Amino acid sequence: MQVVSPIREHLVTGGKTLHDVTEDISRHVEGNPTREWKMVFGIALAVLAYGSYWAYRTWFFGLGNWGLNKTVGWAWDITNFVWWVGIGHAGTLISAILLLFRQKWRTSINRAAEAMTIFAVLCAGSFIFFHMGRPWLAYWALPIPNTFGSLWINFNSPLVWDVFAISTYLSVSLLFWYIGLVPDLATIRDRATGVRKTIYGALAMGWTGGARAWARYEDVSLILAGLSTPLVLSVHTIVSMDFATSVIPGWHTTIFPPYFVAGAIFSGFAMVQNLMLIVRVVYKLEDYITIEHISLMNKIITVTGSIVGVAYITEFFIAAYSGVQYESYAFINRATGPLWWSYVAMMTCNVLSPQIFWFKKMRESIVVSFVIAVVVNIGMWFERFVIIVTSLHRDYLPSSWTYFTPRMGDIGDYLFTFGFFFVCFLLFAKFLPVINMAEIKAVLKSSSEKNTKIENKA
Repeated sequence: MQVVSPIREHLVTGGKTLHDVTEDISRHVEGNPTREWKMVFGIALAVLAYGSYWAYRTWFFGLGNWGLNKTVGWAWDITNFVWWVGIGHAGTLISAILLLFRQKWRTSINRAAEAMTIFAVLCAGSFIFFHMGRPWLAYWALPIPNTFGSLWINFNSPLVWDVFAISTYLSVSLLFWYIGLVPDLATIRDRATGVRKTIYGALAMGWTGGARAWARYEDVSLILAGLSTPLVLSVHTIVSMDFATSVIPGWHTTIFPPYFVAGAIFSGFAMVQNLMLIVRVVYKLEDYITIEHISLMNKIITVTGSIVGVAYITEFFIAAYSGVQYESYAFINRATGPLWWSYVAMMTCNVLSPQIFWFKKMRESIVVSFVIAVVVNIGMWFERFVIIVTSLHRDYLPSSWTYFTPRMGDIGDYLFTFGFFFVCFLLFAKFLPVINMAEIKAVLKSSSEKNTKIENKA
């Protein structure tokens, strides 16, 4: 069933014209940066600079900068990797799957979600390079002809699976995002002068807006959506196989692929909600990002959060039903062991907090929506931490049991990705249209034509 587009109803009743849409969205690209934008960008740059120092240390001095030990060989590094990949899921879902299902309400949020996907995947990819030990030899993970003769990549390595999954996902997502930008870049080109006209003209690639160009644009969009849709399922499924194909209690389970995909959509939509609420207020786009958009996003967060909750319960049941004492202990240890506080945070943030959206008043509250979205992303980080660290810190030998404590290297590399993400997103929001003008106009135009037909019949 197709949801009636909230943007259509809002713009038509508000008397918006196609020119108004162009003005409302383009003015943020064409105007000078605001004081608030400069302040936030400065903070993001400072975080990036501080994180870059620790990234440099990790890159050249090795993984000894992290708090890993002989028992906990994976910790914050893989936690952050899986967390960023999960955040990158919502962009492809909103752009591809909702496009194939003709859900018009996606038009106000798909552009920012696609950009978020690209930046989040780049952040996730940085942890793959860190894990290589010698990241300057990263090209060895690619199946390219080489002069070493016998050297070939090891397809049994989860690291190689991640390289293929992330690179494929990034390539298709980047292409999908850029193709969607072309009509809007042409609009800004036609309004710009001087150097800006040259730059946006080159990026618009000669877009004319003719009937043939639009027909090909729509065909390419559908093809890319068809290619992207399997990626939503495959990428995080492959990431989950990093764990599921091992024999470690707590990881060796077939529920991980669907469980990870649902969790990725859950955290991704929460991050989109955060970013779009900020953009809505800062750029005064209340006419385009409506309360109905926020409500629909919250409904998806509630559904996916409930799916994740069912997965948590299923894990405990299967561990007990298996009769394997090591498997049972792994899950008991999660809830009652020395890291119990992370398990409580995970359950509270991911399972309990989204249930507040069953109430319409809460679902349509800006403040509540923002806070719960932040809480969900905190909870999803703890979920990955619980899965990874609590399954490792107590293994088969009690003499090997240990506790994980992060070092500044762990924290610094995490801050590096945060700084990089927000610097990229702020630059995107300033120099490119944060909302898809072409699709908004198409929705508005189709509504106007429909009203004209009704008036003619009357």
